[in-house]
Amino acid sequence: MKKIFLTLGLAGCFFSQAKEIHDSLFIPKEFSPMVFDDCDACGCAAGNGSSGFESLLNPQFIGVKYFAQHYRAKENLFVNDLTQDQYFNTVQLWGKIPVAKNVSVYASIPFQFHTKKTLQGDINIEGIGDANVMGIYQIIDSKDSSHQLNGGFGVKIPIGKFDEKGITGVNPSFQLGTGSWDYQMVLNYKFQKDKLAVLLNTDYTLKTENKKHYRFGNQWNYAATGFYRLWKNENSIISGKFGMQGEVYDWNRQFGEVMPKTAGSALYGKLGFEASYKKFSLGSEVMLPAYTNLAGGDIEAKSRFSVFVNFGI
Repeated sequence: MKKIFLTLGLAGCFFSQAKEIHDSLFIPKEFSPMVFDDCDACGCAAGNGSSGFESLLNPQFIGVKYFAQHYRAKENLFVNDLTQDQYFNTVQLWGKIPVAKNVSVYASIPFQFHTKKTLQGDINIEGIGDANVMGIYQIIDSKDSSHQLNGGFGVKIPIGKFDEKGITGVNPSFQLGTGSWDYQMVLNYKFQKDKLAVLLNTDYTLKTENKKHYRFGNQWNYAATGFYRLWKNENSIISGKFGMQGEVYDWNRQFGEVMPKTAGSALYGKLGFEASYKKFSLGSEVMLPAYTNLAGGDIEAKSRFSVFVNFGI
């Protein structure tokens, strides 16, 4: 299954899509997409959930999204097996709103509820996570809308609770927030023709030290997503999507010293769909790891799932 997802993801790099002309996917020019992966969970190694919006059909929107992640970690230092299941869940309000010609603002605020199952019983935390705000600028938009390039710069606002005791566990990312102001840069490219489309995205998050002198490692995300129009009529469209997504994490640091077994990387294959009816859109995707090497092998990525409902503006 992992090999199938990875193959589909790589194949997505060759696909594309177009605006409505006869047999196209019907994407008016004002519905040009902006895609990036923001830090839904806590912006650090495992548990950071990189799952931004990919609304090809309704990219100017307000909505709500649910995002779930599953990891398996070592229970303690004295065992070799990965026995502890960790579940990171996020419900977030989000939106992308145009404010001027070629300029939009993206914002999100999450509510987190996380669980890890230990030998001594379940440990649960819940509460508001860190908010994100980003300015997005449309750099290139070809006359036929077949090519589009967008760039953005954003900030993560530390309103989620950071628990210093949490960094002593196998996964220091088991937090509601990082406690730090973090900064994100993103670049997104779209190419579309006929029924197919490809979206390429890369972003980098620069993380700073919080008040407890802890700094989560910087993060680089990259993704390629292909869309294929399955069905449409005058008011509705259904599209399938597939692709790949990778994440690379630098070392965490405390008082400037590198924390061992905190860097890592993971690569996922993803498969999903998106449907729209007039100004409403519904989308979902499942992600499975093709490669995972987190925290020196002490944490293994298992699966991710997301679903969103948006209203176009």
